[in-house]
Amino acid sequence: MTKKTVLFLCTGNSCRSQMAEGLVNHFLAATWQAVSAGTQPSGYVHPLAVTAMAELGIDISGGRSKNA
Repeated sequence: MTKKTVLFLCTGNSCRSQMAEGLVNHFLAATWQAVSAGTQPSGYVHPLAVTAMAELGIDISGGRSKNA
């Protein structure tokens, strides 16, 4: 089966879109692949986003802010 792909796009790509990417890739990995990007990437993933996702058992600490 071919996976569907979804792009989460925002401004900084440091928090919400990173979290959305992590959630989809964790819970829907069998059928979906998520990527995220920003129009003005901040250059980092916000530490509180990393902490919040870790509480759910999802590691996004290796993520990086990417340009759209």
